[in-house]
This record gives sequence, C-alpha cells and structure tokens, in this order.
Amino acid sequence: MRVLVFCDDLYHPAATVRAGLAPLAGDGRFAFDWVEDAAGWDPSVLRGYRAVLLAKSNVCSATDKTPWLAGPTVEALGVFVRAGGGLVAVHSGTAGYREWPTVRSVLGGVFTSHPPACPVTVEPRRGHPLCAGVEQAFTVHDEHYQMQLDDPTADIFLHTRSEHSVQPAGWLRRSGCGQVAVLTPGHFPAVWLHPSMQCLLANALRAVSPH
Repeated sequence: MRVLVFCDDLYHPAATVRAGLAPLAGDGRFAFDWVEDAAGWDPSVLRGYRAVLLAKSNVCSATDKTPWLAGPTVEALGVFVRAGGGLVAVHSGTAGYREWPTVRSVLGGVFTSHPPACPVTVEPRRGHPLCAGVEQAFTVHDEHYQMQLDDPTADIFLHTRSEHSVQPAGWLRRSGCGQVAVLTPGHFPAVWLHPSMQCLLANALRAVSPH
C-alpha cells in the first residue's frame, strides 16, 4: 500500500516521522512517499494515492512558517477525502488548524494545547478493529495533546490519560466518500516506535484506505 506523507514543522522534524514509519515500510506492508517542504506543492499529486498520512502542522516546513494549506490549496485534503481518499492525521497533523475551518471540518477536531511532556497512558477501546493487536493500555513519555472534538458522531477508539486530564486520542470518521483516522500520540520517536503504536498506525492506514 503506497501512502503519501506530509511531515516536518518547527517542533516535529521529518526525521521523527521517517524513523517512526520505517518499520512499517521495512516489512513490506507499506511504501511511503514524502513531502517535507510543502511550499508551492501541487494538489494534483494526491491523485496517485489511496491514503495520505498527515504529520505536519499548518506550515510549509521547519524553517518556513507560511501556511501550506491556504489559498488555492486550502480545500485540497478535503476534496481528496470527500472523493474517497483516506487520511490519517498523527500528532502534529492536528495542530495549527484551529482557525482553518476547511481543514478542521475534515479532521473532526483539533489540538488546542499541551502541558509539558509527561507520562501518558494510552487506553485502547477493547474489541475495536482499530485496536487489533493492542489489548492493553500502555504508557509513554509524550506530549499529552488536549483536543477539541467537533464531531459528536466520531467513533472514538482511543483515549489518553495523564495527571492533567483524559482526552480523546484516536477517532474514525467519514467525510463524504472517504474516511479519516486521528491519532494524537507521537511527539517523540520512541512513541512512534512503541509496538502498540505501530499496530495503531498500521490499523488506521488500512481502515481509511479504499478497498
């Protein structure tokens, strides 16, 4: 399965995402193509993919804070999903879109803030297909994303818990003919590489990919 990955911003370097997805590519389950600097990107590139993984806040790159989903490209992900494409937004893929309703409406919710990195317990919903292979809660050192969930019909399959709060941390929703999955853990490479997180990533990509 070939996936287009948008990544790299000031606080979330592309190297973290590349390291986190390497095991999924290494065993042949997925092939990833990469857009790190999204300045001047052409939305027509999306036509060659069944699924997109978004791990980039709304900036072109780590050194260019210009919004990458703005002007003629602001509707691009929404058009892609509504036409039947799949989108998985991980961690920073939910950040920087709070004031961008065209993107926020596709995600179904957005990042609002986070406390200093701390122990975060990730709690799967027992029996949910997107939690296959993740039978038990697991704890990681991570940024505990505080989320505003906009879609009351979203299928929440994951929560995160810390001393600060309990948050929705994984949900699945439909947008037009396509599906969107959100996973909020993932600030540090060790979080991406946790075996349970690897299962969640693979499950989410499969779930949103058109069959």
